[in-house]
Amino acid sequence: MSEAKYSLENPFQSSNEPEVPKARGLYEDANELGKELLNKPFEGGGVDRILVQHSKERMTVWERIKVLTEHEPNILYQNWGKNLDGASLVTGILNINGRDVAVYGHDFTLRAGSMDATNGNKLARLIYMAGEHGIPLIGMNDSAGAYVPAGVGGLDGYSEAFTALRKISGVVPSLMLMFGFNAGGGAYLPRQGSFMIQCENTFFGLTGPGVVKSVLGEDISADDLGGPKVHGQSGVVDIVTGDELGSLRTALRLLSYLPNNNHSLAPFHPTSDPTDRFIYEEEILFKKTFNSPTGMNTPFDITLYLQNICDHGQYFEIQPQRSRNLVTAFGRIGGHVVAFVANNSAVSSGQIDIGAARKGTRFIRFCNLYNIPLVFLEDTTGFLPGKEQEQNGIVLEGRKLLDSIIDIRTPRLTLIIRNAFGGAYASFNSYHTGADMVFALPTARIAVMGPAGKDYVYKDEVSAIQKEYQENVKKGMPEKEAIVIRDKKLQLLSTQYEKELMNPKEALSLGSVSRIVLPGTTRSILYQNLDYLIRHYKPAPLSGPQREFE
Repeated sequence: MSEAKYSLENPFQSSNEPEVPKARGLYEDANELGKELLNKPFEGGGVDRILVQHSKERMTVWERIKVLTEHEPNILYQNWGKNLDGASLVTGILNINGRDVAVYGHDFTLRAGSMDATNGNKLARLIYMAGEHGIPLIGMNDSAGAYVPAGVGGLDGYSEAFTALRKISGVVPSLMLMFGFNAGGGAYLPRQGSFMIQCENTFFGLTGPGVVKSVLGEDISADDLGGPKVHGQSGVVDIVTGDELGSLRTALRLLSYLPNNNHSLAPFHPTSDPTDRFIYEEEILFKKTFNSPTGMNTPFDITLYLQNICDHGQYFEIQPQRSRNLVTAFGRIGGHVVAFVANNSAVSSGQIDIGAARKGTRFIRFCNLYNIPLVFLEDTTGFLPGKEQEQNGIVLEGRKLLDSIIDIRTPRLTLIIRNAFGGAYASFNSYHTGADMVFALPTARIAVMGPAGKDYVYKDEVSAIQKEYQENVKKGMPEKEAIVIRDKKLQLLSTQYEKELMNPKEALSLGSVSRIVLPGTTRSILYQNLDYLIRHYKPAPLSGPQREFE
């Protein structure tokens, strides 16, 4: 049997007729143009501009997108005007861990990522789409501001984007990443977002150092004027990272704690961390703290406690560079996303000052908008007194914090760890400000005043001790000896005051505290009650009257 022979020759073509080459027509020209237009945005400003971007240790907008998702991005509005109108901004929809996320990013290789009317309109359309479809927004800001040759068109573009971002505020969460050097509108636009992330060696501000020099005659570096160390401490920026890659990965981690919109819950992640486990580390932490020589006055870092009660010890702190006397963080308990507002006695005894009040207010209002349950961990002697605080408005800022707590409609718990005195107890999510449940450790000290309260409760006894001291001195007793006797009796009163009144017994008997939680069991108790409350909570947009003050 002979082997089969194969040939590429056309058996129907006559050997005498030459094959006619295919003619290029309108269809082929149109396809060629289409391919060129599709590829043009990816080329950016060309190889030279990309090399300049890399020389500054910055990624291109397309490289940043690849960090956010492994999936092919759905790029929208691939417009490219004759004057590069609209070309310096990329907009699209990404698939991030199965979630649709709207994204925009300035292409700094084109006109320094500047804004004109065309890409302002393009950005606004993306933002409105995110709000209408109920998906989160990520903005990668790397812009020199309005495109000057475009005249008022650049300002119109920013105005349209400002308005769109404001309209979706409270509807869908937005994460704003700051790259490169941003000024003017490039600084104002992203701050309307829910959270801002800035990495080292970047700048954003109303004006740059050059303008400050020419107008005010001040020499100042970009880092000292609008770098992350400045914005991180003021609260303009929520998170500071080391580099661009850190910012992008931090955004992904933060996104995992956030819901898609204001009518859904944050993603539930099943956990292998048992919710009923006894936490020996928690018991050791409190034992070492309160059995130390300084006893109940010993400060401790509340983040150590968060590690004990969150799933696998993981939590995500917001604004860690600012006012660390109050810690605000996201975490999970039994797979449920929970927001923590925690006094941190390791810094300023956990007292609430202006910075802490502002930090807490903004965080609480965000959680209330987006259906995130709140857990308050209380350990504070109160609001910070003093001339500076009063002059700068501690009454106003403290009131804003209290208002934000009163307005909470999501599930919320309070656990009193140690100190809960006076106005701080009254305002820090007590039953009477709307808490669903209030728990206390045996170490809780709930009272109108701290140790100084003995001077009011035992006023007659203190007066008698002082009178005895003066009489002893008049009788000729050495003053040192008289002081020792006086201080010993005053200390006995202090001990009596703490034993009788600075404990959870009275609050428990009045129903101000619902139950005592033993160290080592708090994770179990918190999960049990949070799980119950979440099962009976229906996520929905915030309704009701809009308050005069935020």
